[in-house]
Amino acid sequence: MRTSQMSSWTLLQENRQENGMHLLVSLLTGSNAQWRLQAGRCLHELSLSAHTSVAAACLPATTYLLTYLSGQSTKFTELCLYTLGNLCPDSAVQDKLLAQGIIPALASCIENQRHNLAVVEAVGFTLSQLLQAKDAAEKIIPMVLASSLPSHLLSVLTPDPNFGLAPAIECAWCLHYLTCSIVDKRELLAHGALSQCSSLLVSLGDAIAVGNKEEGIELLVCPLLRCVGNLLASCPVGDLNTQVCDVHLVVALCALIQAYLQTRPALARESAWVLNNLTAHSSDFCSALLSFNLVPGLIQLLPFSQGINTLILRVLANVSHKKKFCVQLGQLGLLSALCATLKMTDQEMVTLSLDILFMLVSSTPQLAEEFERQGGLSLLEAIQYNSEGEMRRRATYLLEHHLLLL
Repeated sequence: MRTSQMSSWTLLQENRQENGMHLLVSLLTGSNAQWRLQAGRCLHELSLSAHTSVAAACLPATTYLLTYLSGQSTKFTELCLYTLGNLCPDSAVQDKLLAQGIIPALASCIENQRHNLAVVEAVGFTLSQLLQAKDAAEKIIPMVLASSLPSHLLSVLTPDPNFGLAPAIECAWCLHYLTCSIVDKRELLAHGALSQCSSLLVSLGDAIAVGNKEEGIELLVCPLLRCVGNLLASCPVGDLNTQVCDVHLVVALCALIQAYLQTRPALARESAWVLNNLTAHSSDFCSALLSFNLVPGLIQLLPFSQGINTLILRVLANVSHKKKFCVQLGQLGLLSALCATLKMTDQEMVTLSLDILFMLVSSTPQLAEEFERQGGLSLLEAIQYNSEGEMRRRATYLLEHHLLLL
């Protein structure tokens, strides 16, 4: 963002004088377009200052900055938006802006300028600053949900490459702040947030799977994953298949895990978290993992740490819980993989492995016999004698009720 020739420090000094800000506001509201633009640039530079008194000093200008959001000059609108975004983290400015109607002003601005990428991005930035306020859940989010902003934010989430990444990134982060701050997510679900975010993830996953590593794409993937994961956790089980219409979402999530496993393990972990939420209550998505032959790739991820292997094991537990898939899982090598995870020092991994093993061997004697042939009895006996608490109890139960009876 371009700024004026005058430094923010000089302006700050002037603002300490009685008429400093009054002069700047008069230039901002005057008839001379060039002076108005210069005043706007000065305010924007001021808004970037680290001085704590600057935001309060700029309060007299906020009314006019909001007014210019409906102006004819898109460049000036963009400038006003970024200035407001920089100022609004200050609680006093924030309260005044809310009272002055910043939420409807932002909604109107993004609606009127929806084809201007720079303005849409600036609206997203300003709104994201508001949504990160400590008391956003009480003061700001109800106003946002009552406005047309959610629909406009979702309309920006498009796989159309001509629309650009930057506006989608800003709007996706806004949606993330909304989904993680509200308990009742029915309004967002009704707006189609889960459907739209998951559809875009499918498109991004497909692109990444064929080698598209456009710079900054991970900045869009991250908030989308968080939105989908949070919304899935709140989506009624009966509505899941209508909210997420494309079972290829599991393909996209597996592609994201593989793509970011080495370079951005946090993103790989979040992808695995979404996959866990997706398969927790849906047989269709569990079936899709098998139909698209994704299970062998997931099994190969079990040696990885940083929480990824734990989440992958939970996904496999979700599939195992649907008893009809157990034989297929055994044929794909899950039993031999469990023989390795049962030897791990990570207690959570061992406990989860015991849970999955129980589901597999209790589903059919065939899998119990196969586990025994692979040396599984000695592994369980080692856990039985060397572990304590829940792990020992589970190993003992498996031995006494499902394996030693063979």
